[in-house]
Amino acid sequence: MAPVGTLVGPTVNARNYKARVVASFLGLDLATTPEFQMGVDNKTPEYLAKYPAGKVPAFEGADGFRLTDSSAIAYYVASKAGADSPLLGQTAEETAEILQFILAAEADFSPAMGGVLYPLLGFMPFVKPAHQAAEEQMFRFLGVFNTILQDKTFLVGERITVADVVVACDLIMPYKLYLTAADRKQYRNLTRYFKTIISQPAFKAVVPDVELCKERIKPAAPAKKEKAKKAEKPKAEKPKAEKKAEKPAEEAPKPAPKPKSKLDLLPPPKMVLDDWKRFYSNNDTKPDAMNWLWEHYDEEGYSFWKVDYKYNDELTQIFMSNNLVGGFFNRLERARKYAFGNLLVLGENGNNQIWGYFMVRGQEVPEEVTDAADYESYTWTKVDHKDPKTKAEIEDCFAWEGPALPRECADGKTFK
Repeated sequence: MAPVGTLVGPTVNARNYKARVVASFLGLDLATTPEFQMGVDNKTPEYLAKYPAGKVPAFEGADGFRLTDSSAIAYYVASKAGADSPLLGQTAEETAEILQFILAAEADFSPAMGGVLYPLLGFMPFVKPAHQAAEEQMFRFLGVFNTILQDKTFLVGERITVADVVVACDLIMPYKLYLTAADRKQYRNLTRYFKTIISQPAFKAVVPDVELCKERIKPAAPAKKEKAKKAEKPKAEKPKAEKKAEKPAEEAPKPAPKPKSKLDLLPPPKMVLDDWKRFYSNNDTKPDAMNWLWEHYDEEGYSFWKVDYKYNDELTQIFMSNNLVGGFFNRLERARKYAFGNLLVLGENGNNQIWGYFMVRGQEVPEEVTDAADYESYTWTKVDHKDPKTKAEIEDCFAWEGPALPRECADGKTFK
């Protein structure tokens, strides 16, 4: 079988994977350019004469037809299997839905994902406010996809389409570099979907293995530039006038540095909160993480609080309720060093509630929490973790599932 065309660009690249995975599903031959050097080959006059924007990957058909944009190429390759291509829509409605998800992934999710990951990879400068805004956008779209996939195996219909290929490829970098075990719990519908797609033999033939993130990548420290030292001219020594010996002035004692938080004045806790967060992120919640917590918990250094949203009767869609939680967590940045918690969205669209538990440093809700703009929208009730009912609720809340939850968990977020 003659190749349907050539995919021009580096082969180990999430955007390059899209058309190749489509070809793999359909049994089509698609030529590639394994020796392609990004930033070199796409800047040559010959390349720019064919593809003026210099975009990568690009496609050139055997008939000379040229195309850029990875998702457009994937869609075109899917069409080469004919009008009844199993990866394309079988009705006008299915086709519209496929395009809807492809465009959402490319126009909304991918720019936000790039704003999160590209500064950490050194592709662009790291600016914290811009990074935080991109992260909020990325998580918002992950939440939307997570809600859509609540009762679906695939995005459109009952089988894989080119929309699933495009979205799964766009998710590879976040799942490899940024979405930890705790994040994957938050977006468990999306995680189940992602694992389903990348486990397909046709997908694995192109992308053999996707190792899920264990710890988020951090921004690389900028290289220090050494300043060239100017050659100093020797100075002529001037005769110094003799001075009478003076008694050294007594230095005033330097004031002790002020603590950044009142919580820093408390006696050191027996349990280090970061140790718990790390263990929670990298282990199964029940029984492993919860056994660790109850073994190490310092009831003098920390306290548990039940958190209820005051206006549950005003909540409508699950993803909108989850966005409220995300907004609240974004404004709790000052408390990150002193608190851990889960707020879950329980119930269903049109009938849901925000509910959860927090563990905080000290025996009162700290200023770092009460100063958050949304704090007044929640009721914080101190609880006794030794009470069997409360202990069971905390365990199921931190695990996002279990009989102690007031209602079935639909979504949620972890603050850590």
